[in-house]
Amino acid sequence: MVSWRSSRAASGSGNVGTMKIGIVGTGWVGASVAISTLHTGLARELLLCDVRPELAEGEAMDLAHGAAFYPTATVRAAPLEELVGCDAVVIAAGKGGTPGQSRLALAQVNAAIVTDLARRLAGLRGLLVIVTNPVDVLTQLAVEASGLPPARVLGTGTMLDTARLRQVLGRELDLEPRSIHAQVVGEHGDSEVVLWSSAQIAGVPLRVWPGWNAAREAAVALEVRRAAYEIIQRKGATNHAIGLVTAALLRWALRGERRVLTVSRMHAGVDPDVDGVALSLPAIVGADGATDVVWPPLDDVERAALHRSAEVLRSVRAAIG
Repeated sequence: MVSWRSSRAASGSGNVGTMKIGIVGTGWVGASVAISTLHTGLARELLLCDVRPELAEGEAMDLAHGAAFYPTATVRAAPLEELVGCDAVVIAAGKGGTPGQSRLALAQVNAAIVTDLARRLAGLRGLLVIVTNPVDVLTQLAVEASGLPPARVLGTGTMLDTARLRQVLGRELDLEPRSIHAQVVGEHGDSEVVLWSSAQIAGVPLRVWPGWNAAREAAVALEVRRAAYEIIQRKGATNHAIGLVTAALLRWALRGERRVLTVSRMHAGVDPDVDGVALSLPAIVGADGATDVVWPPLDDVERAALHRSAEVLRSVRAAIG
């Protein structure tokens, strides 16, 4: 297998990462995950894999040519079997959405792809991160096919939806999005649930924050929920934000930062209405995965909506067979 290696990586100079990270699927999303991950400085070695080997090799060449502009790392194409030794593998392979198509409509075609990959990665010693949509259903399938502990199989889930929510609220209130503490849970898709009742800014409930009108909640939730559709309508795919989300998830997890993130994982013993499906709830994420799920405060409307979201995902999983 051809390898492209920066001279700085060979000399061992610079702030060298210590992790080996693999990415399966080097289309729009996989490429964005790759460049964002390199910029974190986390990876010592980034391995790219694709059903089209020449595409993975081309991406590796292209990324390696930028070695002077990111922390030292080796980038190369590799067969799937080699990725079993990685600290984390990201699955970004599969068919992307088309204008007007729901994420759940992708379930059948992408289920076979992710199931096959997860089976072949059954011996993975690190984390398995699912990005391909519908991410929640495919996270469940990846657990079932790989046999890996559920805590070590994470979907990016509603991390992106939560980031979109905070960005929209920041725009509305003229605030830095990182100062806004608000979450989206449930499906990464049309049944997602915004937790308005617990949203805060500097410890102050959003609903009493000066300048915020609760009548805007429905419109903001719709904008967040429709964001991917609007982007796909205009450019054909969403890739940059999810690339940043995935790289951040890898960085926080593999560094053992134990951040609370709205990742998707299989649930058991959390709540009877969500147990047995993968969906997003706040979870403490570290080097050993999403180990501790944090049940958030919910009002009656939010609880009912979360249960509906679980039922949507349960029905899709059942339909796949």
